[in-house]
Amino acid sequence: MDFKIFFTVFFVVFIAELGDKTQLATMLFAADKDVSKITIFLGSSLALIFTSSLAVIFGSILSQHISPRYMSILAGVGFIIIGGWSLYNGCVAT
Repeated sequence: MDFKIFFTVFFVVFIAELGDKTQLATMLFAADKDVSKITIFLGSSLALIFTSSLAVIFGSILSQHISPRYMSILAGVGFIIIGGWSLYNGCVAT
């Protein structure tokens, strides 16, 4: 196992997930006093594992057809578009 890659991916995903909608939704579910916290933990953990496995599978498939450099550029452009769209909608809504 390449621990450098492991810890890089771990910290990038950890930082990206802090305070996002997924974490907030999990916190809201956990706030219900009548719900088992282990059930919330297992459900949210399995969902993250499943979505991460899909990302790995599709990333592997895409890398067979598209250069990793172009995938990085495409991802960057996608984030810029999403950020611009979010800023635009935030400014228009106020």
